[in-house]
Amino acid sequence: GDNADLDTLDLIFDPEVSAKLADCGIGILDSPAEVVSVALNYLGLDPNSEKKSDLKKAQKLLSSVRGNYKYFHSSKYISDLASGEICVALGYNGDVLQSQSRAEEAGLNQKIEYRVPKEGTLVWFDLMAIPSDAPHPEAAHKFIDHMLKAESGAGIANYVYYAVANKASEP
Repeated sequence: GDNADLDTLDLIFDPEVSAKLADCGIGILDSPAEVVSVALNYLGLDPNSEKKSDLKKAQKLLSSVRGNYKYFHSSKYISDLASGEICVALGYNGDVLQSQSRAEEAGLNQKIEYRVPKEGTLVWFDLMAIPSDAPHPEAAHKFIDHMLKAESGAGIANYVYYAVANKASEP
C-alpha cells in the first residue's frame, strides 16, 4: 500500500514482505558477491565476512526468499522497471535512473524511485589503472586525462546517469 516502508531491504529479504511483492515482480542483481554482501549486512553481519557460519546465514536468508524473486539478472531490471514488468529491483543507482528516464521518454506512467535502504548497502566506485607492463603508458595517461575533463565527464554522466569523478562536470 501507500503506507509501505520503501526504504528497507525487508522488501526483498523479509519472506512475508517479499511474498506480497512476488506477483508484481522482484528483480535481483545476478552478482553473488554483491547480493551476499548486502544480505550479510542486512543480517547485521560483516558484509565482507568469509566465515562459513556467516555465509550459511546469508544462504539461509536467500533460500527463504528465492521463490519470491522473478529473476536474477544484472540489466533486465532496467527495462522491466520502466515497463512495469517488475515493481522492485535490487540494482545499481545509475541503472534505476536510466529506467526512470526510459519510462518518461516512452510516456509510460511509471513512478520509479531509487532508494538507499535504511539498513545500509554497498558503495561502489569506478577506477582507471595502468598496468605496470602496459605497452603504451603515455597513451593511457592521455586517455585518462581526456576522460577526466569536465566535458567528457558530463557526456558520460548525461548518457549513463552515473556520477563521475570531476565535480566540474556537474554544470
